[in-house]
Amino acid sequence: MVDDSAVARLVVQRIINETDRFAVAGQAASAQEAFDKLDSIAVDLIILDIEMPGMDGIEAIPHLLRRSGDAPILVVSSHCREDAEASVQAMAMGASDIILKPENRGLTERFAKSLKNKMIRLTDPDAAAKEAHVEISDPEPLHLAPKPAEGHPVRCLAIGASTGGIHALSTFFAALPRDLDMPIFVTQHLPPDFIVYFARQLKLITGRDTFPARDGQRVKAGEVLVAPGDAHLTVRDTDGYVRIVFSDERTPGGFRPSVDPMLSSVARVYGADAVGVVLTGMGRDGADGAKELADAGGELLVQDRASSVIWGMPGAVAAQNIANLIAPPPELAAYVDERARTFGWR
Repeated sequence: MVDDSAVARLVVQRIINETDRFAVAGQAASAQEAFDKLDSIAVDLIILDIEMPGMDGIEAIPHLLRRSGDAPILVVSSHCREDAEASVQAMAMGASDIILKPENRGLTERFAKSLKNKMIRLTDPDAAAKEAHVEISDPEPLHLAPKPAEGHPVRCLAIGASTGGIHALSTFFAALPRDLDMPIFVTQHLPPDFIVYFARQLKLITGRDTFPARDGQRVKAGEVLVAPGDAHLTVRDTDGYVRIVFSDERTPGGFRPSVDPMLSSVARVYGADAVGVVLTGMGRDGADGAKELADAGGELLVQDRASSVIWGMPGAVAAQNIANLIAPPPELAAYVDERARTFGWR
């Protein structure tokens, strides 16, 4: 645990002590103290506060990852604007997930339950696979060469992600040439308060016009549209134009926004001209929509287990044998580039 507040460390330690599968290996009140302790102890998870004296949590993340052997980092964040923006930056730097501090004492029990669940998911691949209903395996990347006679242009990209997704998106977009200006839709599981900062972070990473999507807006080439935190992003062909339509339909996983409605609508509107990308995340959100996209002739690209924080969502797609490629995010981006250069993207 890395937190300058002794009270916060005590609260988290009490929660951890209630479990029978975790123990606190060490506590640090500053980043430097954490570095020193990691030189002599091995850890499976780091719980990190963003705001600390001296080196802050964001700056410390690369050092913590290197010294801990890439242990997952769970960021503890408040609901305030400054912490929300910093938490999104932290996840882009490599933090795996966030947990929101309780706003009052009445929410402490909910916080404790959420903390325990996130700790299990981040440290136990078997638990993640069980929730996604997939067998733990590590399939080799499927490098498929496009066939010109069967090729389709890439008229849109639809990307879904959850735990660890912001960092995966960062590495994906870093490898995707900016001149590929097809519209891109992104559904990332995040609290509503974080979406505007997530869109800003993506804009910095991608160099593209990136916005939280607006209900009814017309889809334009070159834009990255991000699902809001409290509704599903779907698309509809209206009067010859593709427009964003928000939906609040119930989904099997209970997520809002959910990847399934996005991929399902993309399948209906774009069909074989769409590419769906499913990145790291807990559960199986996106698996049903991916099947619809595959049935419509679209391609599915899936992050591999080795580079995923949690191979739940991508594993659920891979288990259906509908993925055209299973690989780390930069290789998925390279595949999109190759297909677009071969068949076009308009």
